[in-house]
Amino acid sequence: MTSSSSSNQASHLRLAVLLLAAGKGSRLGAHPKALLLKDGQTLLRRFSSAIQEFAPDEYIVATGFHTKAIESDIAKWNASLAHPIKTIQNSAPERGQASSVRLGLESIQGEFDVLLVALSDQPEIGAREVQELLDAFLNRDIGEEIILPMVEGNRGNPVLFSQRVVSEVLATPGMVCREYMDAHPDKVRTMLTSNQAFVMDVDTPEDIQHHKLSLI
Repeated sequence: MTSSSSSNQASHLRLAVLLLAAGKGSRLGAHPKALLLKDGQTLLRRFSSAIQEFAPDEYIVATGFHTKAIESDIAKWNASLAHPIKTIQNSAPERGQASSVRLGLESIQGEFDVLLVALSDQPEIGAREVQELLDAFLNRDIGEEIILPMVEGNRGNPVLFSQRVVSEVLATPGMVCREYMDAHPDKVRTMLTSNQAFVMDVDTPEDIQHHKLSLI
């Protein structure tokens, strides 16, 4: 299958997106990482613009520690998106990322074929990386329902899950995606890639400098 034909098929996949933005950003002075600026735009807006290319049937942003600030940023430009964001608030973000994932899965209301679970602090993730995951899904072997990027032995993000897997996760109270993946390695397709974007995130002031980001 050529890359162009697989890309055309990927455009017909019904995509749901869950972006995790509930963290505190403790090592950045409690600054919301989703609102870091790159080339004059927040990381949240940059990712949201890139994802429009795939016409997501549903796009959810899970907030938590910085709900008001993130919702304020979204309100500035959400109406201009062809496929706008729906926000959900994790009332107990101190319980960790898994609690936001579970809340996000429970909040999806529409029909979809694949779910992209993404992090809000990956400044280099864009349309190219999403397309790479979708192409891998289209070319997966029978029984493989999860696309996990792997860069030089390191697990990356975002991760792509089939609707079947999401349904199975939701059928078990308290289950989350990472736990499911560990329990069902046979359903995971490891997408080996040299694309460093999948393992780049922002945790420290040094990361801000490296990716040429700013707080304001």
